[in-house]
Amino acid sequence: MKTVAEIKSAIESSVPGAGVAVISNPSPSGQHSLLLAHDHALEIAVFLRDNPELAFDYMSNVSGVDFLDKEISEKVKVTRQVAKTVDGVEQMVDETVEETRKHIVAGYLESVYHLYSVALSHGPLVIRMRTVNRTDRVEMPSLTPIWRGCELQEREVFDLYGILFTGHPDLRRILMWDGFKDFPMRKDYVDPDDYEYEPTAHDDVLKRAQAHHSATAAREGAAPAQ
Repeated sequence: MKTVAEIKSAIESSVPGAGVAVISNPSPSGQHSLLLAHDHALEIAVFLRDNPELAFDYMSNVSGVDFLDKEISEKVKVTRQVAKTVDGVEQMVDETVEETRKHIVAGYLESVYHLYSVALSHGPLVIRMRTVNRTDRVEMPSLTPIWRGCELQEREVFDLYGILFTGHPDLRRILMWDGFKDFPMRKDYVDPDDYEYEPTAHDDVLKRAQAHHSATAAREGAAPAQ
């Protein structure tokens, strides 16, 4: 099989304007992957499937990944004027100091696809797509029209992570019930205090419920639940 870098070059030669980046994997496996831009993802997928030297005709797995917002600290040198006494005369002079500045990098959701070629007996090729953020811009194109095996697995990623796959033929929950409001595989998901099938909390569920009620009562200035 061609290397990931060679496949990237082949894509860029065949799909004008294709946004493709190599994501390096520093682990011993060295399983590098390709990050696809949304605009040309379907064209790229068709190329990967139909190119006779690649022939990725089988999609084995779709998985989701959640990357939370993260705080980045950077040290920067800043020049500012300070008052100093020089030869008995107070004057303003430039002074360079190092400051630590922090900013938040928005998190995102990611879908990861593993492709194989049954015809040529090679693979996997790992391709990825990312959302803009984790809140209101969580769309990406569905690859189900190219590999039918994506259909149920993209539904699972939608159900558990909240990625909206545009162009999916039947995007609805597959594990959770229709009225469920959250996405259980997100890293900031909080387990409920109780469950529909277990109306009386006990053991670990009871401890969690008591801790939750105590925290709520503390915020509201009420007596904690017993």
